[in-house]
Amino acid sequence: MKLANRVQTLTPSATLAITAKAKALKEAGHDVIGLGAGEPDFDTPDYIIDAAEKAMRQGLTRYTPAGGILPLREAIAAKMLRDHQLNYETDQIIVTTGAKHALYTLFQVILNKGDEVIVPSPYWVSYPEQIKLAEGTPVFVRGEETNQFKLTAAQLESAITDKTRAVIINSPSNPTGMMYSKEELLALGEVCIKHNIIIVSDEIYEKLLYTDREHVSIASLSEQLQKQTVVINGVSKSHAMTGWRIGYACGRKTIIKAMTNLASHSTSNPTTISQYAALAAYTENESTLKQMVASFSERLDYTYELITQLPGVTCVKPQGAFYLFPNVKEAITMTGFEDVGAFATALLEEEQVALVPGTGFGAPDNVRLSYVIEPDQLAEAMRRIDQFIKRHTEI
Repeated sequence: MKLANRVQTLTPSATLAITAKAKALKEAGHDVIGLGAGEPDFDTPDYIIDAAEKAMRQGLTRYTPAGGILPLREAIAAKMLRDHQLNYETDQIIVTTGAKHALYTLFQVILNKGDEVIVPSPYWVSYPEQIKLAEGTPVFVRGEETNQFKLTAAQLESAITDKTRAVIINSPSNPTGMMYSKEELLALGEVCIKHNIIIVSDEIYEKLLYTDREHVSIASLSEQLQKQTVVINGVSKSHAMTGWRIGYACGRKTIIKAMTNLASHSTSNPTTISQYAALAAYTENESTLKQMVASFSERLDYTYELITQLPGVTCVKPQGAFYLFPNVKEAITMTGFEDVGAFATALLEEEQVALVPGTGFGAPDNVRLSYVIEPDQLAEAMRRIDQFIKRHTEI
């Protein structure tokens, strides 16, 4: 049976592939340390679980509007005003089945065949695949490691063609953890306004910050930039709710209406119970978030110090999210492996440490590792990686 062309060109998720292999080894009895996870290791706070249970007990288990319940959209609007001084009406907001679905739906409604989307590299693995599924063309522009992997206004300007429809800005970034400053965002925004380009601002990690700098939404910098921008966010990372699958998009009414219409024919509404859980997340106290950020900040400092001591490894210290994205080019050369994929595979098989090759993120000299596990496990993982590199260097 022949499959549709649109799915035959897809590249499997590098993060899911390494996670599956690590899980298989673990189930076979191996002592695997997984550094590939893209989710907090904290449990969903009790007050959110209680809200979900209350909703179920009250019979709130039926269909909702495709774009999400009104109280949740009101809470999101209040959150955007509170955090970014951005005014959105409820018909400028759609609640989706995770932030990933918000991105997928957005590309489906803004792209025609051949439209180009500028994707700064390194990038989250699903951006290019979702663009291709909408028959668009991802245009990769390398964010140099010397500039903390960030796209410059000059690079953006030079990549624009008459087919350019949008650009993705992800701050803090997955996989690098880097953040754009207000000045950098203003410069990028000026280029987008000049060329009438939609800004897709993925802000899913906005609450996970480890410096004195505050997160800046590019949409908040001017009235025109708000009109140009579709903000993507959700509760997965900020409230340890990855499995609840609630994300959202805020933007122009025409775009949000089109996304809502498409959702009505694809997923219908996001899970009703999860919407009431997310409502509690945005309307009740966020003490768990502060605890989580403090814990991740400590783990970042601890892991960063260890990883910079590894032979042949360099690393730019991230400012947000919960990933490190070290450069292992010299370590690969020292150990004689063909590429970063072979290096990561051998590390998993020999030392039972799972990290994600940078090729899936458009960065073949790097690996991504998540530090959202206990410090003793992080220390043991670094010890095994050190042992692995030294052993192969001696060979």
